[in-house]
Amino acid sequence: MRFDLTSLAIVTSFGAGAYAIDRGGAAVAAALAIGVLLATRRVSRRGAALLAVVFAISAWRAEATVDEARHRWREAAAATTPPALCAIYGRVLASPTVRDGAASAILAVDRSTCDADRRLPPGAVARLRGVPRTLGRGDRVVAVGRVAAPYLFRNEGSTTGWARVARTEVVLTGTAQLAWVVVPGRGPGAWIDAARAHVRARIERTYHPRAAELGRALVLGESDLDPEDDEAFRRSGLSHLLAVSGTHLVVAALAIAGAVRAFLLRIAAVASRVDPDRPASAIAFVLALLYADFAGGSGSVLRAVSMLGAVLLSRAAGRRPSGARALAVSLAIGLAVDPLALLDLSFLLSAAATAGLLFLAPILADVLRVGPDTTAPAPVAAVGRAVATTLAATVACAPPIAGIAGELPILGLAANLVAAPIGELAALPVCLLHAVSSPLPALERGAAKVGSGALLVVLAVARGSSATGLSLPVPPPTVAQLAALVVGVVAIAAAHARSGRIAAGLGLVVACGALELVAHRRGAPRGELRVSALDVGQGDALLVDLPDGRLMLVDGGGLPGGGLDVGRRVILPALAARRRSRLDVVVLTHPHADHAGGLPTVLRQVEVGELWDTGSADHHGSGSVPALLAELRARGVPIRRPDELCGTHTVGGARVEVFAPCPGVVPERGENDNSFVFKLSLGRRAVLFTGDAEVEAEAELLAHGDLDLSADVLKVGHHGSRSSSTSPFVAAVRPTLAITSCGVRNSFGHPHAEATARLAGVIHGRTDLGGETRFVTDGERASVGWPAW
Repeated sequence: MRFDLTSLAIVTSFGAGAYAIDRGGAAVAAALAIGVLLATRRVSRRGAALLAVVFAISAWRAEATVDEARHRWREAAAATTPPALCAIYGRVLASPTVRDGAASAILAVDRSTCDADRRLPPGAVARLRGVPRTLGRGDRVVAVGRVAAPYLFRNEGSTTGWARVARTEVVLTGTAQLAWVVVPGRGPGAWIDAARAHVRARIERTYHPRAAELGRALVLGESDLDPEDDEAFRRSGLSHLLAVSGTHLVVAALAIAGAVRAFLLRIAAVASRVDPDRPASAIAFVLALLYADFAGGSGSVLRAVSMLGAVLLSRAAGRRPSGARALAVSLAIGLAVDPLALLDLSFLLSAAATAGLLFLAPILADVLRVGPDTTAPAPVAAVGRAVATTLAATVACAPPIAGIAGELPILGLAANLVAAPIGELAALPVCLLHAVSSPLPALERGAAKVGSGALLVVLAVARGSSATGLSLPVPPPTVAQLAALVVGVVAIAAAHARSGRIAAGLGLVVACGALELVAHRRGAPRGELRVSALDVGQGDALLVDLPDGRLMLVDGGGLPGGGLDVGRRVILPALAARRRSRLDVVVLTHPHADHAGGLPTVLRQVEVGELWDTGSADHHGSGSVPALLAELRARGVPIRRPDELCGTHTVGGARVEVFAPCPGVVPERGENDNSFVFKLSLGRRAVLFTGDAEVEAEAELLAHGDLDLSADVLKVGHHGSRSSSTSPFVAAVRPTLAITSCGVRNSFGHPHAEATARLAGVIHGRTDLGGETRFVTDGERASVGWPAW
C-alpha cells in the first residue's frame, strides 16, 4: 500500500482545526484532497481510506474539544456575572509572563470563596494579572481579586474565540489585588521559571532601554512591545524575527549539536568507536526540549521541536533524515497533542514557513538559476538563494498573515532580506549567549551591547518599512477559500509533471477569485434587511444591510473602562469579513463611550457617506465625540441632526421613522434619554432601535398617541437596565425578538432581572451569551440566527 505521510498531515491538519469552525467546508476540502491524491495515485485505496478515518477522528476530537470549551466558559460566565470578588486557592500551571510592567500567571482553581456566596467552578482555569514576578509552575498560591469570563467577541468571521478557550483552557481572567505563595513548587518547571525570571531581570538591567522589550520577545517569547513598535513589525512583515520560532530553536539546537560533536571528536576513545553525530544529536534534542519549555512553549516552538526531534533522532539512530517526513511527523505530533493546533497562529506560520522552505524554495532557486548546479558567480548565487528562501517563506505565510492583518506589506521581501540576517545571525545568537553569561559580567555586558544594537537595527528597518505605508489590502480568507487552498496545494504537490502543477496552480487562482466574488455578494445582500448586533462586550454596535446594498452602522461600541480598541478589534474585522470599505450611514445614538468609543478608529479607515448625531455632545461635551465630528466635517462628511431627520423618509430602500429626540435634544435630560430612537421597516417587518433610552424617553414616546412603535424586533434600551424596557413600552412594541447588547464582564448587572421579566414570552437574544445576533427579512419572511455560535 502506497502511503504519503506528508499528505496525511496536510489533510488531517486542515480537518482538525477547521471542522470545529465550519463542518461542511472542512469535510468537502478533505474529501476533495483525498480524491486528488487517489486520482493521481499518490495513495492507494487503502491509503485513502486511512486518510478519511484519520480525518474523521481528528475532526471529532476538534469538535469535542470546542464543545467542552463552550460548556466550561458558560459555566464560568454564570458564576461570575457580574464579575466576582474572590479569594482563590490554586496552583500555577504555566510560566508567568510580564506585560506593561505587570506579571500574569495561569492558575488552576482548587478552592474559592466569592462575594454574594458565589463559588468558582472547581477546576476552572484563571489568568490573573498583577501576581508576583517570582511565581513558578507548581506554586500553590492564594490570590484575592475580581474575576469574570473573558470577552470572546463572537462574530461572523471571528469564530476562533472558542478555539482559544479550548487551547488555553482559560475561562476566567482578572487582576489580583493580593497574591502570595503558600507552598512553593518544585521540579523542572519551577526551576525553569526561576531561570526565566532571572534572565528577564538581567535583560531589563543590562540591555539598552529601547531594546529590552525586543530582547524579552526574542529570548522569552513575551510580547510586550510598545504599540507603535508592534504595529511597525506587523506592517513590515518582520514580526517573526521577534517571535520565539522554529528558526530560533534550530539555531540553538544545531549550535549545541556542533559543539558537542566537536568536543567528542577530541576524545579519541569515543571518536574511534562511535560516530560523534549520533550522541551529539541525542544530547541536542534533550536540550532543545528544555529550551522550548524555557522559551514559553508556543505553538511554533512545539512544532519546531517535534520536527527537530524527528531530524535529530534520525541522526542519532544513524539514519538520513527526510525534511518532508520530519515536517509531517511534527504536524502529526502537534495535532495529536492539540487537535486545534492549526488555529494557533504561531504554529500555523511556523508550519507554513517550513513547508515553503522545503518545497517552494528549491523551485524558486531553479527559476532564478541559483540552484545546486548553478554556474553563476558565488556572490550572485548567494544573494539569489537568499531571495529564493525569503520569498518562499513569505509566499507560504501570506494566507495566514492576510487573514490576521488584512494586508500584505509590499516591501516585506526587501525588509526581510535586510533584517533577517541581522536578526537571525547576529541578534539571536548574541541574545542567547547573554542569557547564559551572567556569571561572567564582562561577557554579559558585551553581549547586551551587541544584542541591543542588532535589535535596534532590526527595529529601524521595521519602522522604515512601515513608514512607507506601502501595503496590499487583502480580505481575510473565507472558509471556502481556505478549503480551496488546501485542495489546490495538495493538487500541486500530487501532480507528476510540471504542466500538471501549473494547471493546478491556475485552477487554485481561479477558484479563489470566484469564491471572492461570492464573498462580496454575500457581504452586500440585496432585497433584504439584515440587522446584525455585534458582540462588542459592554456596548452597542449594529451593522444594518439595507435592501439596496448600502450599509448602516448604528453605534461603534467601546468598553466603558477604555483600554481595548473595539473598533480595531471587532468592527473593522467584521467589515473586512463582509468585504465592505464604505459605511453609507453611521448613526451615533448618543455620545457615551460604550457607543462611540470604537468609532474614531473605524471611521478613519473607511469611506463614510453621512453621520447622524443628536447634538447631545454640544451640551455635555462627552469624550472624543466633538473631535470626531470636527474631523469628519474636515473630510466633507455631512453631519445630520434631528431637525432634519425627524419624521419619515427612505434610506437604502428601507423606510426610516425617527421618533426621538424630536425636534432636538432636551439639554436638561441625560444623554441616555436623548438617544436616537428610530424604526427601520421593509414590507410588513420592522426593527426598533432605542439606543440607551430609559423610562423618561419611553414615557414621552408613549405619550405621542400617533407614533406606531410596533416592531418585530426591539433593540433593548440601555443594555437591559431596570430603568428601561418598561411594561407599557414593551406592550406597545409587541416584539417577537428582543436583542440585548451587553458584555459578560459588565459590572452593572445588565440585563437586569426585572427588565428580562418584562420581556417574558419574547425570544431574547443576548450578545453576552450568544455572540452576534442577526435578524434577516425580505419584508415578508424573517429569520433569526447566531452566526458565530
